[in-house]
Amino acid sequence: MRLPYTLAVAALSFSSACLAASWSFDDATLTVSSKGSGGDGGVKEKLSPNSPSSKAITLPAVDTLKIVLTATEGSTGKRPHQAFLTLHEPTTGLEESFPFSLKENGNGKVEVTQKDLPYQLLTSKSPLKASLVLASFGSSTPYASHAFDLTLQLDTTAPPTAPTAPERYTSKPVINHIFKVQETSGPRVISFFFTIAVLAMLPVLFGAWALLGANVDHLGKAFGSAPIAHGLFLGSVLAMEGVFFMYYTSWNLFQMLPVAGVVGTVAYISGSRALTEVQERRMAGER
Repeated sequence: MRLPYTLAVAALSFSSACLAASWSFDDATLTVSSKGSGGDGGVKEKLSPNSPSSKAITLPAVDTLKIVLTATEGSTGKRPHQAFLTLHEPTTGLEESFPFSLKENGNGKVEVTQKDLPYQLLTSKSPLKASLVLASFGSSTPYASHAFDLTLQLDTTAPPTAPTAPERYTSKPVINHIFKVQETSGPRVISFFFTIAVLAMLPVLFGAWALLGANVDHLGKAFGSAPIAHGLFLGSVLAMEGVFFMYYTSWNLFQMLPVAGVVGTVAYISGSRALTEVQERRMAGER
């Protein structure tokens, strides 16, 4: 019973191998003609899937190479998933592929001019190897075979121009962005205006003190009663003016704020002590 079963499996495998289809093409025609000629007066060659063309094909600068064929799977015309005309440069190994435009019944065509070729193929010293590639999903064997040799006849009056070198993603020099130079001081006109304004207000300030009855004679007594408080308070006021001056000329905000905080704290503490001394004199009837 085991021998007939083995023979059946072998027979089934052999029949499946025989029934496996292969991709190929029929009715393939190659033409080289200029635009508007309608295919007359140019090169016309039949292509065979079994052997390459024995005739070298020449493509002038202004002509178009056109291939028309019917792709077949087995013996049935059918559109494959992939259908290309591949041009291969034998010296460098570079190649470029051009897809066929195909219908459901397998009829398709491809057109190539020298404008479609990259610079590396245009400048080839040897004929290009042209191959046809047909393949699709499934178990069918794909087709890929050399079809003909292609020689390019360049226009001597307009040789191909070399492309620019592509950008390489490597380390670049450091770029220091300076969006705007930081100003070290304000406009001189505005500074001069406010300086004159402050100096002009000093006589007004002294006149207001005299009008309100400020007693300069108590200055010595005040410093005698609380010399540290009055000295630190007046010194902190002058120091704060110095902080503002440094901020205006050279310091930035982060340099000015800590110093201003210390000076302000000293002014607050010493000022409260000085005002206490002034209040005591006024409570004693001294004006």
